[in-house]
This record gives sequence, structure tokens and C-alpha cells, in this order.
Amino acid sequence: MTSSNRTGHWAGPAIETAGLVKTFGDTRAVDGVDLRIEAGTVYGLLGPNGAGKTTTVRMLATLLRPDDGQAHVFGHDVVREADAVRSRVSLTGQYASVDEDLTGTENLVLLARLTGHGKKASYDRAAQLLDAFGLSEAAGRQVKNYSGGMRRRIDIAASILNTPDLLFLDEPTTGLDPRSRNQVWEIVRAVVAQGTTVLLTTQYLDEADQLASRIAVIDKGKVIAEGTKGELKASVGAGAVHVRLRDADRRPDAERLLRQALGTDIQLEPDPVALTARVGDGSGGGSRAAEKASLALAELARAGITVDNFSLGQPSLDEVFLALTGKPEQTRTPPGTQHGTQPETQQKKEATA
Repeated sequence: MTSSNRTGHWAGPAIETAGLVKTFGDTRAVDGVDLRIEAGTVYGLLGPNGAGKTTTVRMLATLLRPDDGQAHVFGHDVVREADAVRSRVSLTGQYASVDEDLTGTENLVLLARLTGHGKKASYDRAAQLLDAFGLSEAAGRQVKNYSGGMRRRIDIAASILNTPDLLFLDEPTTGLDPRSRNQVWEIVRAVVAQGTTVLLTTQYLDEADQLASRIAVIDKGKVIAEGTKGELKASVGAGAVHVRLRDADRRPDAERLLRQALGTDIQLEPDPVALTARVGDGSGGGSRAAEKASLALAELARAGITVDNFSLGQPSLDEVFLALTGKPEQTRTPPGTQHGTQPETQQKKEATA
């Protein structure tokens, strides 16, 4: 992939918003969002379905007009200078935007011609992207015969025919198998290495953990936490104790002893021999957490409970979500029933119409 980054002399943030608001009827889908995203980074918007992620992206991409607040992309106001914003951004939505009846090559050549490339340059650029995205062997096949992962790759390839300064990726790996997700992640890293800023929306905690240098957790239209992965993890505790027992029958005893020794609630994992607990409040440092964890392990040994594995580390993003929202991510309200979901669904349908 070649780069034609056009950031020019702009030295400020790629995106800056203040009090961004969007309502649909009585629903406040985006409720005062403040963001500052530095150029050349991957920034993650993490949240469940209906949280306001897609609506936020569509305002920043000039597809929706904010009802209140301000938003600037490379210094350009998204309302007053929408054309200037559009010249520097590209958007890959949750649904493929390519023509399924055309081949991979035909799709990319068509889009290249529509954006001003000559015939030879269009075919050259298409071949270059198909090769870079591992799609050369499928170049002559209709996209409707591609796998889900291949469709996402051709969709992202179409988004960077003209390398944008800012690429919006709206849940790019939803529904993909692990191998295809990893392929998309590698593409994102390659795009950023070329100098493009990426705003990634996702409901997958591991995706944000893998790709984003900073993360905003958004729920019900509000940013409820923001920072680096380490800052978010540290904000909910100095560490997480993970215990794996030899005998599942001793887990109730282990839960009781750990609660007494650590002074915190114990999370029973799906694995019948595993338990997890947060240690510390994020302000006491890791040394006290390690001391408390060692004392807890000693209590288990005195009770004759055999521990096969014991570790102390930072909380996972799953535990961050649990602490911030009161529910683990996987048990949150299903799509279509949560506050804000209906307006976002309607907007996605309009975008693909």
C-alpha cells in the first residue's frame, strides 16, 4: 500500500469534539460527547450495541448533522466545512458497500474511476490493493462468493483507494471468525503505519485491547471513561487475582477464604475450578496488592485447598466494563432493546439504502 497522507501543516488533533449531541425523537442517542484524538493513532470507541458509537461516527463523517456541540476534523468544522472534512476521511461501515455482483477487481476499478483515476492507474491501484490484502487469487471472482473475512477486506481496500488522513472503521470485525478478525487487525496496523488516523468502534473488548492506543468507553450516549488501556485497567484496581483450583468441590471454601483475606467480592468463572478477584483501588500501588494476594494464597494452603495456578496481573477490559457499567459485557442487553439502539439501526439502514 502506498501513502498519500495529506495532513500538511496541521499540528493539532485529528478529531476534537465538545458537547456533541444527537437526538432522535425523545431518544438522546449521543449525549454530550467530548473527544480529543491525536493524529496517526488508533482510537477505540468501545461500547455495546446502541451505545451511540455509530451515531457519533456518522456526525464526524458529516453524514449526520449534530443537534448541539462542536466537532472538528483536522481543524475543519464538520458542519460549516463539511466538504473539507470529506476530502480527508473515509468510512467503512458495518455492512459491505461494494457491489456483490462485480468481481473484486471490478469493484476497485469502478471506485477508482469514480474518484478520478485514469483507466491504467485504476487497474494498477486495484491490483496493488488486492495483493496487499491477500485477495489476488480471488480478484476475478464475484464478491458474493467471498467469505465474510474476504468481504471485510475488500470493503476496507475500497475505503483506502485514495489513502485518507482519517479512516472510520465501524465495527469492522462483527461476525468474523478469529482468523479473519486477525487479518483485519493486521490491515488496520498497516494502514496506521502509513500515517492514517483510525477511529475504531467496537463492542469487542479484545479488539480495543489489541489495536487502540487510547479508548473511550461509551454507554447510553455518554463517555463514561477514557484513557490508555493501562489507565482504564488501573482505574478499577491495582490488580486482578486469578486462582485455579485442583478440586472443583473446594471452590465454595476457596471463595469464602479469598473474600475474607482480600476483603472484596469474588467472581466465580465459568470454569468450575476458577475464581477471580480485584485487589486494591488503583491508588495503592501494586506492592500492597501483591502482599494481599500472597496472604490469600497462604490461607488456601492452610485450609488444604490445592491451587494449580495462581496469578496477579492487571484487570482485563472485561473487568473494566464490569466495574464501570455494573454488568460484564457479554451479559448486557441484547441488540434492539437497549436505549439508543433503534435510532442507530435506522441510520445504518439509511446509509446502505
